[in-house]
Amino acid sequence: MSNFSIHPSFLLNGESFETPLELISYSESVSDDLYWFLQEWFSDSETLIVQTSGSTGTPKLVAIKKEFMENSSKATGSFFNLQEGTKALCCLSTAYIAGKMMVIRALTLGWELDVVAPVSNPLENVFEPYDFCAMVPMQAKASLWDLHLVKKLLIGGGVVSQSLQESLEGLSTQCYASYGMTETVSHVAVKRLNHYISTPLDDQNHENFDSNGFRKSVQSGVEVESRSYFKLLPNITISQDDRGCLVIDAPLLSDEKVITNDIIKQHSASEFEWLGRFDNVINSGGVKLHPEQIEKELSKCIQQRFFVAGVSDEVLGEKLILVVEGTSSELNLTGLNLSKYELPKEIYFLPQFIETTTNKIQRQKTLSMLN
Repeated sequence: MSNFSIHPSFLLNGESFETPLELISYSESVSDDLYWFLQEWFSDSETLIVQTSGSTGTPKLVAIKKEFMENSSKATGSFFNLQEGTKALCCLSTAYIAGKMMVIRALTLGWELDVVAPVSNPLENVFEPYDFCAMVPMQAKASLWDLHLVKKLLIGGGVVSQSLQESLEGLSTQCYASYGMTETVSHVAVKRLNHYISTPLDDQNHENFDSNGFRKSVQSGVEVESRSYFKLLPNITISQDDRGCLVIDAPLLSDEKVITNDIIKQHSASEFEWLGRFDNVINSGGVKLHPEQIEKELSKCIQQRFFVAGVSDEVLGEKLILVVEGTSSELNLTGLNLSKYELPKEIYFLPQFIETTTNKIQRQKTLSMLN
């Protein structure tokens, strides 16, 4: 067995364990994925083999140092102030990095972790509060009525729509979006999704920083965040390449710099705004369009799943189209904050999108269904 130990305060579904063998044996009754993962974690290997989700390319296997995964766990605990004894819920598949990291955080930091099946509404049969939980956007949307049971919620694995973000605003739960990938050992940055003012405030509002490093402003005795950009976790620095894409330097998480295909706008040494994927940019008649920004605006009036894409056009080079999941219906796109270039030239409806195993839309494969 490896040198990785079980924190003495660690609990899994209310049970404590003296040895890794006890934990591994018990985990078989929880899920096969957890059982096989824990066998790998406590093996003599210094690395863990993790499969990427395949949402932005072909799924592949990545070897990650276990030391880096522990470092990531400690950074998350420090950033969110999640100490020993934190009550946490894991409702993500432990076959992928996000679910694995929930378990490693608990093992490393001494959390009391409950593991449940990765269903659409994991809180449906839960009746006790949790300090921390991570979900994908679909789960968060399906759990809105029950999210009051979670103090701090991390949402990752997909873009948070405008409608979901508006639904989170009235909740007592502190909700955050995560930025990261398998190669960076889960998230390297997070941004607040609710309880903030979206426009920058001037110095007269006595701007300062909260315990999580977010800019906050005191107004009439009430502290609110002045803006919400992605905020880096400790010991991480960023830059941009000549494409404007994010380059991540995280020596405690990766031996090499991670060069991404994510176009960003950097606002400070530790804050950035995500604009979209470089490989998704649509050049329509010489105008560069970011699908992710357009989709955020469209989500204000489209309830079902959808995405926009560029397809070949003799006049424009690429024309913007909208693909909606479901039966054909009238869509009223008037009143949206979109330029004439950002309005879809054609709208298509498909009965069902093609997905990855983690329920992310495979855009190119779905687009091939239109041919």
